[in-house]
Amino acid sequence: MIHFPAQRRGPLSALSLRLLAALGLVFAVVAVVYLDRDGYRDVNEDGLTLLDSFYYAVVSLSTTGYGDITPAAPSARLVNVLFVTPARVLFLIILVGTTLEVLTEQYRTGRRLSRWRRIVKDHVIICGYGTKGRSAVSALLENGLDRSKIVVVERSGPALRQATSAGLVAIEGSATRSSVLEEAHIRTAKSVIIATDSDDASVLVALTVRQLTAGQVRIIAAVREAENAPLLKQSGAHHVIVSSATAGRLLGLSTSAPPLIDVVEDLLTPGQGMALAMRSAERDEVGRPPRELESLVIALVRRGKVVTLNDRAAAVIETGDMLVHVRDDRPQAATSAH
Repeated sequence: MIHFPAQRRGPLSALSLRLLAALGLVFAVVAVVYLDRDGYRDVNEDGLTLLDSFYYAVVSLSTTGYGDITPAAPSARLVNVLFVTPARVLFLIILVGTTLEVLTEQYRTGRRLSRWRRIVKDHVIICGYGTKGRSAVSALLENGLDRSKIVVVERSGPALRQATSAGLVAIEGSATRSSVLEEAHIRTAKSVIIATDSDDASVLVALTVRQLTAGQVRIIAAVREAENAPLLKQSGAHHVIVSSATAGRLLGLSTSAPPLIDVVEDLLTPGQGMALAMRSAERDEVGRPPRELESLVIALVRRGKVVTLNDRAAAVIETGDMLVHVRDDRPQAATSAH
C-alpha cells in the first residue's frame, strides 16, 4: 500500500467532526421537543416521553416523518418552523457533505497515485525509516534532493506515519519482497539506501534489489557488524557502511584525541560550521594542482574511484573530475554567498 504525505486534516478526522455535529443537532432537537412536549400530539395520546422525543427528532431530521407524532400547539409549530426545519436541512447537508468528502478523497488519492506512478523516476528508495533511514533522508534533503524524489519502504505503522508527516511518499511492506519494491518503482530508481534494523534483512534486501534491477541501480547499505560487510557486497551492494565499527572508532578517538570528535561532529552536523561536499571541476581548474584551489579539496573522484591527494594521479585536476572539499556550512556564510 502506498501512503502519500498528509494534506491538512485526514478523512477520519473530518468524518468524526461531521458525526459529532450531526449528533449535536439530534440532541439539540430532542431537548427543544422535550421541553415543549405538551405542545405535541401522539397517536397514543399518552404524552411524549424522552424516548418519544428522540424518536421524533430522528425521524424529523432524516425526513422520514411517519406522522405519528405531530406538533399541535402554536408554540410547537413555531419551534418546527424556526428550529427543527433548519436543523433538518443542516443535518442533510452534513450527511451529503460527508459522502461527497469521502468520494472526493478517494478520487484525489486515485489521481495522486496515477500521477505519481507516471512521473516517478530517478528517485532514491530508503528501505527502513528508523534512525539511520531518517538521517539518510536528512542528508539527501540537505544536499538539495527534492522531497518528491525520496520514497520510503517501511512496514512499521508509526514509522510510516513519521515518513508521511515529513512529506515523503511511503510504501507499506517489507523491502525483502519483490512486489513491494516493484510498488516503489525499483527499476527506474537512481539508488537504494538499505537502512534496516538487522544485517540479515539488509542482505535479503540487497539480493532482491540486485535480482530486480540486474545491478543497474546503485545500492548503499548499512550493517552493524564488520564481518557482514563482505557478504553484503557479494549480495550486490556497491557501498557498505559499518555502523558499529564507525561508532567504535569515534569512541576511541574521544579518549585519545577529543578535539577530533568535535571536528567530525562539525562535518556531519548541518549548519554548524564545516560540511563535506562534492562538485564538478570547473574549466579553469583543469590542469591545476588541487591543493592550490581556494576551496579545501581533500580528494578527487575520477571515473567513479576516489583518488587521495597523496596519490600521484591527483597531482593535477583532469576533465571530468569531481572535487571532494570542505565548505563553510554556517547559515550566514550561505546567505552571503547568495
